[in-house]
This record gives sequence, C-alpha cells and structure tokens, in this order.
Amino acid sequence: MSRSSKRRRGGPLAREAQIAGWLFISPMVLGFTLLLLFPMGLAFYMSLTDWPLLGEHHFIGLDNYSHIMTDAMFWEVLGNTVYFTAGLVPLNIVLALLLGLLLSKSLRGIGLFRTAIFVPVMTSLIVWSIVWKLMYATESGLINQLLLMIGIKGPAWLYDPNLAMPAVIVTSVLKNVGLNMVLFIAALQQVPRSLYEAATLDGAGRRATFFNVTLPMITPTVFLTVVMTVIGSLKVFGQIYVMTQGGPSNSTKVLVYYIWEKAFRLFQFGYASSLAYVLFLIVLILTLLQWQLRKRWVFGEGDA
Repeated sequence: MSRSSKRRRGGPLAREAQIAGWLFISPMVLGFTLLLLFPMGLAFYMSLTDWPLLGEHHFIGLDNYSHIMTDAMFWEVLGNTVYFTAGLVPLNIVLALLLGLLLSKSLRGIGLFRTAIFVPVMTSLIVWSIVWKLMYATESGLINQLLLMIGIKGPAWLYDPNLAMPAVIVTSVLKNVGLNMVLFIAALQQVPRSLYEAATLDGAGRRATFFNVTLPMITPTVFLTVVMTVIGSLKVFGQIYVMTQGGPSNSTKVLVYYIWEKAFRLFQFGYASSLAYVLFLIVLILTLLQWQLRKRWVFGEGDA
C-alpha cells in the first residue's frame, strides 16, 4: 500500500466519516448500554448479594444459586412452567398452521376472518385475561352458562388445581395464535406453485402433497414460530397474575410469577435476580439447542 493511499485513509475526510458514523450509531449504542447491558450487569451483581428493600446489602457470592438447587418451590414452579410450555407450544403451532391453511386462499371476504383471529394479538393482555376470568367464573361465567343450557354443570375452572393450568393455556393460545397464523399464511403463499403441479402430475393426493411439499417448504417458518412461542411461554406472567395469582395450591405458579413474588412481595431482590438469571440460562440453552437441531429438519439448513 502506497503512502498516499495511507494518508487518504487516515486523512481529515476519513476521520470525519468515522466521527459521523459513531454519531449516527451512538443513540443505539447508548440505549443498548443503559437499557440492557447496565441492568443486566446490575441484576447479576444483585444475584450475588443479600439485597433487601431496606437496609444494606451484603455480598454472599453464589449462595443464592446454591439455595435455588435446594428450593422445593423453585422446582415446583419450574415444573409448572414446563407444563405450561408443553401444553401451549404444540397447541399454538398446530392451530396456527391449520388456520393458515384454511385462510391462505385468496377468496372474497377471507380478510375479515384473518382480522378477527388477529385482533386478540393487538388486545391488551390484561383486558383479555380479565374477560376470560369472567368467562371462567363458576356460577355466572359464560362458559358454564352455555354448559348449563345443555344440562352440564360446569366445574370451577380457575379453582380446581387440575383445570386451572389448562384453562390458562387455552386463554393464552387464543390470545396469540393469530400472530403465528399470519406468519404461516405468508410462508404458504411463498411455496412455488410449480411444486404443487409436479406433485399432481405424480399422482400425489392432498395428504401426500402436504407432507412432502408444503410442510418441508415452510419448515423455516415453523422453526421461527417454535422458537418465538417457546421463549414467550417460558416468560408467561400477565395472565397468571390476573386470572389465578399462582393458585390454586400453587398449581399455576410459574417461574416469572415466582420471581415477581420474591422481588415485589417478599423484597428479596438478590434471590429474585438469581432466579431471573436461571431463567435467562434456561431460555438461552433451549434456544441454542433448537438452533442446532434445526439442521436436521429445517429445509435448506442441512449444510448450514
């Protein structure tokens, strides 16, 4: 490289360009630092302390993390969180895919049905949860009133330890299924028509065409929706807080609700921070695991 080119690269114009570049990205860097990195760093430090609401905090090292391993309630709420995730994710993905298949056609008035299913996504989670709590009411709830019309006495949905979590799962699925439905509709409309024509010429029926053409071509979208839905289900809080408060008998107390309880009811901010980091590690590990497994089933990712 010649000296003249080095001068041009390190000249006043180059320095001005670098300064301008840093100025343009500085709002993002500043926001990322203040709103993400700093809170994460502070939360990690708090997780290493005994940090009450009032009084001085004391550094205790990894004691909070060791206590988590022997905390019976932690394992119970972790089991509830896994139960919620295992129930919500398959139901959400399958229902969204079925709705996507039904509503991906270009028919007159189809947009009305798409809008009706997507509206709950834009609805406030708190409002949605309050409405469904009223619908699940034992005596005056709409669901039990409808059951009573056909001679069935409805159960106490939100007061039965065996029914409360399934009720919350159904509420959550109906709230968010529209988002995945829209993603599936977009993916289905991008499948080349020539592949369907070739399958028809080969004598493939609808079932064979779906499993050999449609499903493989939309696996990238399936992967995206699974990752997003799993992460969202592990962070469930609002509907639990509004509908059940973690009850009855802790049957719906999930990990995020337990973190909130430790932090804002018992004011054990250090322990709550350690629980939050455990949740962060769980989400990270599951996401990385899904990212690795994608090579086995996502179309076009085998050689990635």
